[in-house]
Amino acid sequence: MEKEERKEVYDTPVTDENGSPISIVWKPDLYKLQQESPKPQPVFAPSAVSGCPFFYGLEYHGSMNHKEANSLLKDDGNYLIRLSASSDDKMYTLSLKIFGKVHHYKLFYDGQHYVSQKRFNTINDLVADGLVTLYMESKAGKYIYLMHSLISYEKSPYMTLNKLKRKTIKKLKPRQLNCEEVVDYDKPHNFKTHNFKGLNWCELCSNFLWGFTQQGVKCEDCGFSAHFKCSEKLPPDCYPDLKLFRGVFGIDLTTHVKAYKTNRPFVVDKCVEEIERRGMSVEGIYRVSGFQEEMDSLRLALDKDGKGTIMDDQAYENIHVVASILKMYLRLLPIPLITYDVHPHVIKALETQMSWERLAEMRAALKKLPPAHYNTLSYLMAHLYRVTLRLDENKMTAQNLSTVFAPTLMPMPDLIDFKGTIPDMNRDISALHIIIENQNVIFN
Repeated sequence: MEKEERKEVYDTPVTDENGSPISIVWKPDLYKLQQESPKPQPVFAPSAVSGCPFFYGLEYHGSMNHKEANSLLKDDGNYLIRLSASSDDKMYTLSLKIFGKVHHYKLFYDGQHYVSQKRFNTINDLVADGLVTLYMESKAGKYIYLMHSLISYEKSPYMTLNKLKRKTIKKLKPRQLNCEEVVDYDKPHNFKTHNFKGLNWCELCSNFLWGFTQQGVKCEDCGFSAHFKCSEKLPPDCYPDLKLFRGVFGIDLTTHVKAYKTNRPFVVDKCVEEIERRGMSVEGIYRVSGFQEEMDSLRLALDKDGKGTIMDDQAYENIHVVASILKMYLRLLPIPLITYDVHPHVIKALETQMSWERLAEMRAALKKLPPAHYNTLSYLMAHLYRVTLRLDENKMTAQNLSTVFAPTLMPMPDLIDFKGTIPDMNRDISALHIIIENQNVIFN
């Protein structure tokens, strides 16, 4: 198909003014090609070959050169496995025929069969996938090139089929949290290579995900499916699906707030509000740990009931349980609140001699944080500063709080470098001390 013709296909409206599909959403071309591709047909040896590896069957022919293999492979889809006669080392070769030509590939096994990156449980699956790939590259090379180069996100199946839903979300009034407007954070997709079962199509280009394993990628947060190349062209527009989460602990912070449509993780808000309601005067708040059994109970409640979790003094009389859960939530973040890439800039700011320059550099460093991390840190530091104002009652200074929170908020040092010694976190503690005491300057 010529470029001009292909452009027309992508420019054709697929929905009416209400967002309902009015034309074909999914393109069948590549699916039809996969159906037409040659099917694997093993050429068996007349009898079992002596010394045949346990992971091969009668398709293994023992030592054989490529000319002998060529003579045995008559039809497209025929394949066999041989021990390369020309190699000094024991090297297994897959020989298969397509388009009247025989191709030879080094074959490996490590519990699964492979010739490159993809792994397969059986040789037949490997050959089937290889035949489809070779067939696609030959018959649809130009189509695939144009498919990846003429992509319109706004006209993609994902946007087509979710148009009304997304329009409704945008019309909703922003929820108010302490008179704040909720920020709609940008969030990149969390794509991972995926083995799709059955027939699946790319939600960006609308073309078939061909092959039999690792056909593309799928976002673990929202379920968006795409070709590898198509996934590279998506904007940071992931809307996480709460149904895909097993709980709230151990979830990426930006993913959490995007899914729940909040400025900060609701766990942080609920714990801070409860502590400020009845824990500010409690001696050793954040330093003293809660009882493990009650902490487990509260964690399960937050995972199950989410924002509806009750954590008042009737449910959890010991406020140290709530404080400990807040620290646990922050400690279990996959990416620390002060992220790996920002942490060195925060520590470097300590080297500045003049106090006002140090604060300016600290402020600049923290501005590099992802917006959700920045807003959460700002909220938490303001809270911890208010804790220090009740020092006479709770005995918690900025230094004490920094010592407690530094291992939770900062990236842990690489323990391999310390060879069994206790990591030195003095600089982390000093940096956090400065942030707590000067939070009004740094964040405002």
